[in-house]
Amino acid sequence: MMVLVMYPDGATELVRPPVLQHLIATRNIVKFRRESGWAVVGVDPLRTPRHEHYQGEDRRGRILVH
Repeated sequence: MMVLVMYPDGATELVRPPVLQHLIATRNIVKFRRESGWAVVGVDPLRTPRHEHYQGEDRRGRILVH
């Protein structure tokens, strides 16, 4: 699946999702096209990579005793 992006100079391009994530993270685009319309970077809510969601202690692999 390709996603339409718009650069600050108004140029548009179709990119793959991993490239879209990089362009969003580096703020090299101003908006990208969703099914519902344009999403503006810095204005509309965007997904973040999963590794950035949880900031707490890593409890995987711990044995819990009740």
